[in-house]
Amino acid sequence: MGELFRSEEMTLAQLFLQSEAAYCCVSELGELGMVQFRDLNPDVNVFQRKFVNEVRRCEEMDRKLRFVEKEIKKANIPTVDTGENPEVPFPRDMIDLEATFEKLENELKEINTNQEALKKNFLELTELKHILHRTQQFFDEMEDPNLLEESSALMEGNEGGRGAPLRLGFVAGVISRERIPTFERMLWRVCRGNVFLRKAEIEDPLEDPTTGDQVHKSVFIIFFQGDQLKNRVKKICEGFRASLYPCPETPQERKEMLAGVNSRIEDLQMVLNQTEDHRQRVLQAASKTMRVWFIKVRKMKAIYHTLNLCNIDVTQKCLIAEVWCPVSDLDSIQFALRRGTERSGSTVPSILNRMQTKQTPPTFNKTNKFTSGFQNIVDAYGIGNYREINPAPYTIITFPFLFAVMFGDMGHGLLMTCAALYLVIRESRLVAQKSDNEMFNMVFSGRYIILLMGVFSIYTGVIYNDCFSKSLNMFGSGWSVRPMFGPKGANWSFDTLDTNAVLQLDPAVPGVFNGPYPLGIDPIWNVATNKLTFLNSFKMKMSVILGVFHMLFGVSLSLFNHLYFKKPLNIFLGFIPEIVFMFSLFGYLVLLVFYKWTAYDAFTSKDAPSLLIHFINMCLFNYSDSTNKFLYSGQMGIQVLLVLIALACVPCMLIVKTLVLRRQHLWKTHLGTQKFGGVRVGNGPTEDEAGIMDHDHLSHHSEEGDEVSPEKKTSELCVSGDKCKYDITLKLQCGLVA
Repeated sequence: MGELFRSEEMTLAQLFLQSEAAYCCVSELGELGMVQFRDLNPDVNVFQRKFVNEVRRCEEMDRKLRFVEKEIKKANIPTVDTGENPEVPFPRDMIDLEATFEKLENELKEINTNQEALKKNFLELTELKHILHRTQQFFDEMEDPNLLEESSALMEGNEGGRGAPLRLGFVAGVISRERIPTFERMLWRVCRGNVFLRKAEIEDPLEDPTTGDQVHKSVFIIFFQGDQLKNRVKKICEGFRASLYPCPETPQERKEMLAGVNSRIEDLQMVLNQTEDHRQRVLQAASKTMRVWFIKVRKMKAIYHTLNLCNIDVTQKCLIAEVWCPVSDLDSIQFALRRGTERSGSTVPSILNRMQTKQTPPTFNKTNKFTSGFQNIVDAYGIGNYREINPAPYTIITFPFLFAVMFGDMGHGLLMTCAALYLVIRESRLVAQKSDNEMFNMVFSGRYIILLMGVFSIYTGVIYNDCFSKSLNMFGSGWSVRPMFGPKGANWSFDTLDTNAVLQLDPAVPGVFNGPYPLGIDPIWNVATNKLTFLNSFKMKMSVILGVFHMLFGVSLSLFNHLYFKKPLNIFLGFIPEIVFMFSLFGYLVLLVFYKWTAYDAFTSKDAPSLLIHFINMCLFNYSDSTNKFLYSGQMGIQVLLVLIALACVPCMLIVKTLVLRRQHLWKTHLGTQKFGGVRVGNGPTEDEAGIMDHDHLSHHSEEGDEVSPEKKTSELCVSGDKCKYDITLKLQCGLVA
C-alpha cells in the first residue's frame, strides 16, 4: 500500500536485445506497458535512423486504411468492434498486409471511378429526358391558336410588315435553380431583349456525381434569331455552367429520342445497382477486420519507432536500449523479455542490467479505472517530483466533498448519482461502443468522480435541507406559532397572522421554539425574509472551517516529503513557519467560530459580535471599535501576539531560508564541490546489487562515440493495462511522466 500514496520507485536499466529478437521483445514490453525508452540517438536525424523505411511503410499502410475507413463511413456501414487486442504481426507479415491493402485500395478506387462515370452518364441522360419532356410541352403550348396569333402579330410588328415571318432557332439545357434569376437578367442585357426564354423546374432533385449532393435544377429553352445571338446565348450558358443538350425540332424525332433515352436509363440504372452492391460487399467485408488492421499497423509503427531510439553495436547483431521502469515490475519485465525471445525463435536470451545514475527518474503513479480520473485532476495542476507523496488518493474524498459543500442539493445530487451509476453499471458495453462524441467521452471517463460528487451532494443537501431549491418538512419544524388561547407567551391570534405579511419569531420565548431540528436546517427558514442572511453566514463559517482543515492537511503532507528526502532545512524553515502562520491567523479564526457557537444561546445571540469585523480589526491592530465588543477577556493581547508571530514567519520563509541556502552554496564552492543540492535520495539501487552498472560513465559516449545529452527528452512505450488496453499506438508518451 505504500506505493499507493507515493510515486513508484524507478530504476534505469540497460537492455541488450538480439537483432532477430528485438522486434518481439519490444512488442512484449509494449503490451506490458511498464517501461519508458530513452532516446540514445538524439543527434541522429529521424530520416537517417535504421528503421525509418519500416516506419514509412507502416505510415503508407495506415494511409490506405484511413482511405478505406473513410469510404466505409461514407457508406454508413458500422465497423465491427469485438474488443479484442490482436497480437503484433511478425515483420515478415508486413508484405502480405501491404499486398492486401494495396489490392483493396485499388479495387475501391476503380469502383469509385467507374461509379462516378456511370453516375455522370446517368445524370446526363436524366437531364436529357427532362429536356425532351419539357420542350415537347413548350411546343404543344405554342400550338395554341391564341398564342400563334399573338406570336404572328409580334413578328409582323418587329419586321414592320415586310415579308414572311422568320424562322427561329433554339437551344435547350439544364441549369441550377438558384442561378435562374441572374441567368435571365444576363440574357436580357446581352441580347437586348431579342431572345425568348421558357423555363420549368424539375421536381425531383438530381444527384451530383462528384460530391453526391442533391441539386435542384430547372429546364430552359431559349429562342433566338441569327447566328450572332446563338453564339452569345451559348457563351452565357457556358458562363453559368448550364448543360446544353441537342433537341430535335420535329415532335416525332423528339418522341423517338425520348424512348431511346428511357431505355438507356433503365439499363444504366441496372448497372449502377450492381456496381453499388459490389461496392457494399467489398466495404462490409473490410469493415469486419478494419479495427484489427488498424491495431496491427499502428503497433508495428510504434515498435519500429521505439527501435529507432536504440543503439546498434558495431557487429550489427545487438540493439542496446535504456529504459526507466518501476523496481516492483522488474520480474514482469524480465518475463516479458523471455516471452519475446521465445516468440522470435532466438536462442540468445535478452539481458537486462540495472544501472546506477544520479539523474532524476520520471514520476510514475499506478492507476486503475477508478483512480485514473482523480490522478488526471491532480496532474492537471502539476506533476509531483520523483517519490513525492501522491495527493490523488486523498483527492478521492476531498474533491467530491468540497464540490458537494458548494452544490448541496439532494434532488440534483440524486439525479447526478443515478446518471453516474448508469455509466458505471454499463461501462463494459459503453466502452465497446467506442463513441466519437468528445463530450460524452469526457463525462464517461469521470463517471466515478461524478458518482461520488452526487453521493456527497445528497448528504450536504440533507444538511442544507435543500431539494431542488426547496426545503422538506420531514420531522416537523422546531418553531411553532399558537393563538391567544395557547401556551403562555404565545400572544398571536389568527387575525395577527392574516393581517401581517412579515412577523418576527423570538427563539427565546417558550412554546414558540420547540427545540432544534433533528437533522439539517429547519424548513421554516424557507419562508423567512432573512433566509439568505442566515444560510450565507452558516455556509461561510462551514466553508472557512473545512477550507482551513483542508489547507492544514495539505501542508502536513509536505512534512512526510521532507522527512523522506531528509531535508531538515525545509522542515524548520518551511513547514513549521507555514503551520504556525496558518494556525496563528486562520486556525485562530476557526477557534473563534466554535467559541461563538458555544458561548451564545438564544437569549444572548442578539449581543454576539461579528467575527468578520473582529478578524479584520485583528489584522489591522484596530481595537478602538466600541460597537464590536470583545468575545473574551485578554482578547487584544492574544490577537496582537498571534499577528506578530504570523508576521515573523514570513521573513523566516522568504529570507532566512534563502540566506541559509546561499551560505551552503558558498561553503560547497569553497571546498571545490561543483555539485550541490543534487544528490539523489530514495530507495534506488546501490553499488552492491548484482548487475548494476554506473550509467553516468557509460552515457558520456555511445557505441558510435556520439555524446548523449542527459537532459534529452525521453519517449515512452506503454500499450496495455486497464487504461490503455485499446490504444493501438502503443501509448507513446503517456502513463510515465518525465
